[in-house]
Amino acid sequence: MNFLSELDAEICNELQQLNNFIEQAIKDDQFITEACLPLLNGGKRLRPLLFFTCAKSNNNCSLERLLPLATAIELIHTASLVHDDILDQSSVRRGISTANASYGAQIAVLIGDYLFAKAFQLVAENNYGDEVSLTLSRLVKNLCIGEITQDRSLFQVPTITEYYKKIRLKTAEFLSTCCRLGGIVAGLDRREIEALTIYGTDLGLAFQIVDDWLDFFGDVDITGKALGGDLKSGVVTLPVIRALDVSIQSAFLFEIVTSGFVSDLDVITAIDIIRETDAANYCKTRAFAHIDSARINLPDMQNTSTKISLEKIADFVVDRSW
Repeated sequence: MNFLSELDAEICNELQQLNNFIEQAIKDDQFITEACLPLLNGGKRLRPLLFFTCAKSNNNCSLERLLPLATAIELIHTASLVHDDILDQSSVRRGISTANASYGAQIAVLIGDYLFAKAFQLVAENNYGDEVSLTLSRLVKNLCIGEITQDRSLFQVPTITEYYKKIRLKTAEFLSTCCRLGGIVAGLDRREIEALTIYGTDLGLAFQIVDDWLDFFGDVDITGKALGGDLKSGVVTLPVIRALDVSIQSAFLFEIVTSGFVSDLDVITAIDIIRETDAANYCKTRAFAHIDSARINLPDMQNTSTKISLEKIADFVVDRSW
């Protein structure tokens, strides 16, 4: 989290307060607390960070007002990861055992459901208004649609258009929602809220493209995840799409990714094929293009430090190694 040291000191303090608030929020039951805390520790906290940063464009927003909604955002994110790990049968995330690996799929489903329910309880208890509730409900609906779409297209090669539709639903809309909620709570005008929403969308597209890049070109010791995890699960991402377009071994790679079962040896072979192409540069170029678009769409905010922080977050998203 080195990029945090470059952000506004007050926002860094708010993220620490968020960690404390999260811990208190899930103390309904001792088992639930013990099961959820490891899942909620760590991570980038990018989503609540975006919310805090956009909300701080209005200096009249108190931390007490922001914390419950920021917590709800992080709980929704974690709940979606818990359910993702069940679907993908993942055993490790962020270097620790997933909920399904520790407690089995049935308990893991309920842990995810609990986190979703707790998030909406926090929103309801703190009277954020209909627009906030509707925005979050729409987000969760689209997260589910994105996951269903992905699950129904496993071991199939999507078009670029289909790929972008999926990552918009699964990732980009979440980041744009965080920015939008920050603008709503800050009481910004509609033009500024829409500009922040567009910024968040492009930021989210870049974020997911970099995530997909890391799945083939990242450092396992830094990411905490084995290379080719998506491929092994049958999820065909941008590096694979690009390699299929340009590799002289395209037919062999196509056989691997559409086989219905990808072995560990297949993953190694596929990674070698993909790394022999320009897939790495291709993905990074697309990610940088989205970051450039995100910067252009930043509103001319009265609080200049907010804009500077959002630009630094954009730098982190595209340059990160984890």
